[in-house]
Amino acid sequence: MHEKQQRIRYIRVLEKFFNRTLSLLKLENFDKQLFIQRTKKNYEDMNRVSAVELHSNYLTQLKDFINKTMYYTQEHSSSFEDERATLLKDANLLQKEKNNKNYKKDKHKKHKYNDGY
Repeated sequence: MHEKQQRIRYIRVLEKFFNRTLSLLKLENFDKQLFIQRTKKNYEDMNRVSAVELHSNYLTQLKDFINKTMYYTQEHSSSFEDERATLLKDANLLQKEKNNKNYKKDKHKKHKYNDGY
């Protein structure tokens, strides 16, 4: 497998883990045991793909989020509410980071639509 294909595959697996974890965290009837069980299963699926060096800011933050999630599944409080709130906040910041590169500010937008009036 080529290096580029391996990199794309690894990124997709990371984002799939992130999306699955986020959907579990956002459930209204959140169950701590179900979350831990599914997160460990998703992590095992993620480990099947060989790791690749990632240099993007978003992707390094994504790996940090995954490491933090796995840490919280092992070391957690009895209610898991603080951990859940922290993970949701980090997930929100991650999504903002990903969307940040999609939106660019127009430098001269007031001159763009000058129709003569």
